Amino acid sequence: MTTSRSRALAALALAAGLTLAGCGGQDDTAEQPPEEVLAAAKANLDETSGVHIVLSTDKLPPGVSGILQADGIGTPAPAFEGTLKVVASGITADAEVVAVGDAVYAKLPFTTDFTRIDPADYGAPDPADLMSPEGGLSSLLTAVEDVEEGSPVRDGDQVLTEYSGTVPGDVVAGIIPTASADSDFDATFTITDENLLDEAVLTGPFYPGADDVTYTVAFDEYGTEQEITAP
Repeated sequence: MTTSRSRALAALALAAGLTLAGCGGQDDTAEQPPEEVLAAAKANLDETSGVHIVLSTDKLPPGVSGILQADGIGTPAPAFEGTLKVVASGITADAEVVAVGDAVYAKLPFTTDFTRIDPADYGAPDPADLMSPEGGLSSLLTAVEDVEEGSPVRDGDQVLTEYSGTVPGDVVAGIIPTASADSDFDATFTITDENLLDEAVLTGPFYPGADDVTYTVAFDEYGTEQEITAP
């Protein structure tokens, strides 16, 4: 009986040791450096067939002409179809927009047809450029410096982690041309446990001679299939 009991205890000790070793191995391999997570999120955004994007700010500084909101589907063409809300000369206007093939078309207020426009006239970027792998929104993920990783939090079925740092102004100016290329912008990126960019928040001097502005960019509906053509 003593021999049987000794063998049983030895077997239990071995099993416990293997279990602890296995758990330790999982913890070690689960950790990813922030730079790898952000690079993976950039690749996923660049490679998706389409994604719903909402870029917005609560308000613009007095006297500034610029973009309040862009809401639509972006594809890797790059292309964009949705709506823009801009402030120009103190007037807020909504417009349906199609951006594809280096051209931007808008159905302006009180009109029924699309007209080709220059978004710079409204202090807005070319919406299609938001999806460009080089110089678009995804480029922010690999340009961020001094990255700090936050604690994961659960949001329904998803686990989200925030990564914060600063992005050089010349990178931000490639997306919103009025941004100061000589200044750093505070940035926070929220990444899902599947390495998908869920939200980006940027704060800084987006408009010359004005107070800092905070833009929030939300992403969902990854994998959307939508053909975007010129109207």
